[in-house]
Order: sequence, then structure tokens, then C-alpha cells
Amino acid sequence: MAEHNELDHVTGKTTTGHEWDGIKELNTPLPRWWVITFYLTIVWAVGYWVVYPAWPLLWSHTTGMLNYSSRADVGVELANLEKVRGDKMAVLGAAPLADIAKDPALLALARARGKTVFGDNCAPCHGSGGAGAKGYPNHNDDEWLWGGTLDQIEQTIQFGVRSGHAKAHEGAMLAFGKDGILKKDQIVTVANYVRSLSGLPTAAGYDATAGAKLFAENCASCHGDAGKGNPELGAPNLTDKIWLYGSDEAALVETITNGRAGVMPAWVGRLDPATVKALTVFVHSLGGGK
Repeated sequence: MAEHNELDHVTGKTTTGHEWDGIKELNTPLPRWWVITFYLTIVWAVGYWVVYPAWPLLWSHTTGMLNYSSRADVGVELANLEKVRGDKMAVLGAAPLADIAKDPALLALARARGKTVFGDNCAPCHGSGGAGAKGYPNHNDDEWLWGGTLDQIEQTIQFGVRSGHAKAHEGAMLAFGKDGILKKDQIVTVANYVRSLSGLPTAAGYDATAGAKLFAENCASCHGDAGKGNPELGAPNLTDKIWLYGSDEAALVETITNGRAGVMPAWVGRLDPATVKALTVFVHSLGGGK
């Protein structure tokens, strides 16, 4: 190890006495301003620990001298926001849906509020833009399983579908294969008939006459003789090329075999009436409604 006060003749500075493989470390202390700043940050940190919440405890945390809480601040801000829009939402809640649709100011408020609520509560299933997914209806088209009027949409939002609520929509599709109602080859025939209703190609050797007969005997009671569907039962229109679970033969065979019984939760009690109306108007506007 080199001598601590050895002078480096190139730089004119002393060394620290550390040497590695002939390379000596110059004694170049940190700038005074940097050292002062460093110690000031330590003082600041200690002061922060004393004044603000900082350290976790076993069951809680230190609250600091100011007992500050950012969560409490957010709560106050949200409460103030509710006060600001409270009167407007009260008017919205008292107005019939038909009147909201005719009033530009109320309509704008309902759409804005509904969009926010949709993003918080509906988007996880239906998508942020309402485009849906397999098993979750697309709200951007004008096909409504349970009806697309404002009143029908409001009822669906309030009470849900097979949600367990006494006023929920309860229609369900039978499991024709699982329950032994139709044989496997009959299910394939019906699946191809359903595809033909919307102009999709059918399998080679498909018997259209047998398909029509099976459909009339087993499916027409819900979907109608022409397959146009029935909103009162939640039976979809099979002629419009809009498919909730897929239109290929395999998907239709699965649907006919096992049935479908998707569930939508009831939002009554979770959302206040004014918010339900706002959500209704927003969803109605996505696909044009009925």
C-alpha cells in the first residue's frame, strides 16, 4: 500500500494510500456543496418522518404530527364533487328516460356520467368500448337479447340476467344433447340449418329438410319460425350474422349440446337510481337503441 500522503506528480494531488495493480487512488473529496446537500436531505428525511406518516407498524403506521392522510383528502374531494353535481344528478334521477333523451343538457350529463360508470363496472365484461367478447354481448350493434328500448335496457341493468333477483330475466337455452333431447347427428343437422338462416355455408351432404323439421320442433318456440328471435325470452335472432358464442359448426354444436345460460349481475342496490338511468342512456346510445 502506498503512503497516505504521497503526492501524485501528474495531478499535483495527494493519494489515499490505496493502490491496485500499480494504480493509485487520488484523494479527491466530494465537493462541499454536494456534502452539505447530502446532509440536508438526511435532515429533511428525519423531519418528514416526524411530521408525516412514514413508518409501517405491526397493525398500522406512524401518523406524524400533522396526522395527514392523502386518502382522506381524496374522500373530501369526492364529497365536494358530489355536492357540485348533486343537484344535477337529482334532476336526472327524477326525469323519465324519455325526457332525458329529449333534453340536450340532461342527455349530455347522462352520457358523461354513464360512460364513467360503464368503465368502472361494465367494461371488465363488455370491454371499454362496449364491443363485448365471446359470451358477452356487443353493445355497439343494434341487436339486443332482452330488448333495446330505454325501459328494457334499464330493466336489464337493474335486475340482471339469471342473477338471482326476483325480477331478473330468467330465460335459458336447453341442453339438447346433454339432456338427451337430440342425438349427435341431429344436433349437427340443426347447427347447419342455423348457419343457413344467416347465409353461411353448410356441410356437404347436409339435409335441409331434416334441419328445418328439427328446428321447427325444438327451436322455433323460442327463436320463432323464421329464427328472428324473441327479446321476451332472451332468444337471439339467428338470421343477422351476430353471434354471441361463435358461428362455426363446432361452436353451434357446443351451444346446442350444452345450452347457454350466461349471468349478468343485478345493479339495483349497487348503483343509485340516477346512476342507473345515466348508464341506461349511455348503453342505449352505443348501438342506437330501439
